[in-house]
Amino acid sequence: MSVESKLAARGLTLPAPPQPLGSYTAVSRAGDLLFVSGQLPLRDGKVVWQGQVGKDLTIEQGKQAAELAALNVLAQIHAHLGGFEKLDHIVRLEGYVTSAPGSFDQPAVLDGASDLFAEVLGEKAGHARAAYSQTQQPGNAAVILVVIAQVKAA
Repeated sequence: MSVESKLAARGLTLPAPPQPLGSYTAVSRAGDLLFVSGQLPLRDGKVVWQGQVGKDLTIEQGKQAAELAALNVLAQIHAHLGGFEKLDHIVRLEGYVTSAPGSFDQPAVLDGASDLFAEVLGEKAGHARAAYSQTQQPGNAAVILVVIAQVKAA
């Protein structure tokens, strides 16, 4: 089953890849590695999930924010590679969670992204991960994801 079919089974579709919010590229390739710039929980150019997890948002809402940001990561990879056939696997996921003071659930929030990758990418989803807490982020986004992915050898 294709990645797109697996997304459709969850009621999701790949969006158009979001445009960078500044003077940088959304994806940069070095050899067999793709570096995906920070992806926010954007839909139609607007940050959907805003605020601090643990104050403005629940952990479950934070997970939904991470899932939406992960969907945008997939859109960037798909656009850059022309599909998922050339994707070897997700190497590393860094997640920046806007967190209320005293909130320590960043790993649980990032499970929203990791679980989506696992469900739709299967073996290509295995990744190392780091979770960071932030007090505020661009666009008041609840989550920002940065990903490194490996491309299959030609």
